[in-house]
Amino acid sequence: MDRGLTAVSATDEAITGWIAAQPRNRLDAAICRLTRAADHSALWVVVAGILAVRRGAGRKAAARGLLAIALSSATANGMLKPLLPRRRPAAAELPAYRTITDPPTSSSFPSGHAASAAAFATAVALENPRVAPAVVPLAAAVAYSRVHVGVHWASDVLAGAAIGSGVALATQRWWPVRTSDEARARPVDTVPELPQGDGLVIIANPFSGPPDYDVSDEIAEALPAARLLRVTADSRVDDQLRETIAELGGWVKAVGVAGGDGTVAGAASVADELHLPLVVVPAGTLNHFARDVGVYDLQEAVDASQAGEAVAVDLGLVEAHPGSGDDPENPEVIRTRYFLNTASVGSYPELVRLREKWQPRWGKWPAFAAALVTVLRRSERVRVRFHDEWKDVWFIFVGNGPYHPRGMVPAWRPTLDSGLLDVRWLRADVRFSRLRVVAALILGALGHSRVYHQAEVTELDVELAVPSMLATDGEVVEEAGRYTFRVAKDPVPVYRRDEERWTGRDRPFQG
Repeated sequence: MDRGLTAVSATDEAITGWIAAQPRNRLDAAICRLTRAADHSALWVVVAGILAVRRGAGRKAAARGLLAIALSSATANGMLKPLLPRRRPAAAELPAYRTITDPPTSSSFPSGHAASAAAFATAVALENPRVAPAVVPLAAAVAYSRVHVGVHWASDVLAGAAIGSGVALATQRWWPVRTSDEARARPVDTVPELPQGDGLVIIANPFSGPPDYDVSDEIAEALPAARLLRVTADSRVDDQLRETIAELGGWVKAVGVAGGDGTVAGAASVADELHLPLVVVPAGTLNHFARDVGVYDLQEAVDASQAGEAVAVDLGLVEAHPGSGDDPENPEVIRTRYFLNTASVGSYPELVRLREKWQPRWGKWPAFAAALVTVLRRSERVRVRFHDEWKDVWFIFVGNGPYHPRGMVPAWRPTLDSGLLDVRWLRADVRFSRLRVVAALILGALGHSRVYHQAEVTELDVELAVPSMLATDGEVVEEAGRYTFRVAKDPVPVYRRDEERWTGRDRPFQG
């Protein structure tokens, strides 16, 4: 052990001595400014702000990067430095022009700057590999700068970088990285091509998404041959589409929609009923469905519809049974609703509302964890019967298709046409069930908790002791005493661009 430490110290001194022996050059001043810019992670906060300007991978990379910095800084500076004291290099070992004023006096081991730099770079590379070639060299330069200006030994920097990278990689236990921009689905080669939108009836919802943005004008420019409708405050999306399609008759080849998940669900129901393919333009706040399908903007929808490229996508159905059906004078009326992503019974709708409220400020996973703790503290248990057994639960989650990751908070779908429902619930009949859930979340071990359960089924019938609210795709839509969930008989073809075929093509419209 002593020999190993002696060898490390000798190597550190040799590296510091080699740097000290290098002639003065213009990089010395730049490196001093760089190391100062990284004080208190100010440099990484600025980079995160730049990445967060654009929604999507950039914003997620920024959020993960800042989280990784917070955790790695707490580990390196808050835990390890007090436990492992080590003197810093003597100022006399380097020329004055390479040193910084007011050098730190805390323990040299490990380097907090290197830990934060490596944590941020690793986290960003996980979420957005395209910006890694810019961020990783910057992080390496910051780490090297700590040796160059004489405030750390090389081994301090290597240890700090290892800690930072390890912490960033460990965040995947609580916050899994999405491995693909789009879910798998089998191609459908029978959909018609829609040149300039010919044969397409598309409805745009100006009430979705940002209040100062309406995608209708862009759609009219990109798809001039399409019949464009706009959602009005006093009409339903599906009713407007059915009425227009009935008027146009055989000219209609496809249904289109621009809006959030609620608007898309209305259009999808019409596409399913009339056996028409669906064009989706993401124009809502979160656009979960479009993101899973792999359509990220108007351009991709235009490309796919003009080329006749589509994939098969399952739609979820839920039937609400408000009465018992035993009274012949008051027969039971079954109401059927479509859902694209998820449906839920119990306190889950409130959880979704809080998560979406806090997500823009904190990021999805911290917001979800905070919302779950808040909801579990406030909520009341629900008595339900499913799988031929009465159970006390906090909520039941039903996904339209298996969600990933298993045994954790559902995040995305790896496939779109499995024909299965993903059912998850939290038991309320286990002692200290709420505390168990919180502890499991903190440890990243929700899938191993006795409170958490999951199953994949083709159909689910849920009876409630007391009628409860139903939420579909994050919106509370119904109250009933019994619900039946299933997957629609036939998947709907949804236009999606074949990225391999489109690589390098000239595109007719840039939105």
